[in-house]
Amino acid sequence: MDKLLEFLPFLIPLVIAELALLAYTLNHILTHKTYKRGNRTLWLVVAIVGMEFIGPILYFTLGKEDV
Repeated sequence: MDKLLEFLPFLIPLVIAELALLAYTLNHILTHKTYKRGNRTLWLVVAIVGMEFIGPILYFTLGKEDV
């Protein structure tokens, strides 16, 4: 338990950044209609299942349509 408390100051900002990135990604997916690859449902699943930075990063590198 003491080890967890030592890492807590590092974990809290990481969790906040992770949730903020996920929220931004979900907002972008839900407000845009075109994607480079796939469709809205695919990117929602990828972003939510791959929540730990991987899903949002995949969306912004592979799925986001450049306007």
